[in-house]
Amino acid sequence: MVFKRRTPRSLSGWARELIYPRGGFRRAVRYVLHRMRRLPDQPERVARGFAAGVFISFTPFFGLHFLGAIAIAWAIRGNILAALLGTFIGNPVTTPFIAITSVGLGHWMLGMPGALDLPEIGHAFARAGTQLWLNTSAIFTPRQMHWDRLVMFFREIYFPYMIGGIVPGLVAGAAFYWLTLPLVRAYHKLRASRAEERAERRRLVREEPRE
Repeated sequence: MVFKRRTPRSLSGWARELIYPRGGFRRAVRYVLHRMRRLPDQPERVARGFAAGVFISFTPFFGLHFLGAIAIAWAIRGNILAALLGTFIGNPVTTPFIAITSVGLGHWMLGMPGALDLPEIGHAFARAGTQLWLNTSAIFTPRQMHWDRLVMFFREIYFPYMIGGIVPGLVAGAAFYWLTLPLVRAYHKLRASRAEERAERRRLVREEPRE
């Protein structure tokens, strides 16, 4: 195959690059920006799509961010590929800060007492995930299902996260829209200028007198 890797990547390699890209996050950010500005679409559509991906990254719909970004981009007539690139904002480095901000804001908006720190949120996700796995495996065993941790997780973490992520998601999405729009416009203008220069050089070559 033309695009097959010469050395297959191991499972541990995939997991390692999921947490920290091989070239570092600076290189990964440059790659995302490079791909986004080269998208063959109107700058406004590209910026709207990227903003959709940024917004969905502030929600707790983990595993569904791609689908959510596509749906929002389609609804606001944004570029789908730019929306997928925008979900990169929600990465292992930024997600903990997004989570603690969204959960804390959600508790405040819902009038829920008490503030949770990052370790407590992480433990709540771990406990809920463990119980979900046990309940799933209980379908095939005599073990009894329990839902207490999942109910508490939804009430104290997931629902506040979903509500609290709306405002910072909208703010971040709008900020990235206005940041990416001039970037894409400038690149499209530069590309059009270079295309005109190449066309002019070809015209001059054709018009040169032949001996």
